[in-house]
Amino acid sequence: MLADLFTRVEFRDPELAGVHVTVTEVRISPDLKHATAFVARLGRSDIDEKLPALRRAAPFLRSELSRAVRLRGVPEIHFQPDTALDYAMEIDALLRRPEVAKDLG
Repeated sequence: MLADLFTRVEFRDPELAGVHVTVTEVRISPDLKHATAFVARLGRSDIDEKLPALRRAAPFLRSELSRAVRLRGVPEIHFQPDTALDYAMEIDALLRRPEVAKDLG
């Protein structure tokens, strides 16, 4: 649902205008009061620069979610960069090194 908002909503914040953000995972706390959204920008490495703007937009996104989802309470949204793809690329590069490849072969 949060990913849908990023495709449908126009943000007033100039730092988010025209910015494509991918929500890769959302983790909800056991008490359902907090949600951590892991975000990335596919093909770009500047997600850390967009985090302050995303945090400013969190209350707006939360209110939009409350309209779309029927829950007693909508969790407070926190944003974290998703580094899984960067980590996977780093591991891939290590596995392709000649000294590692000969041990794997």
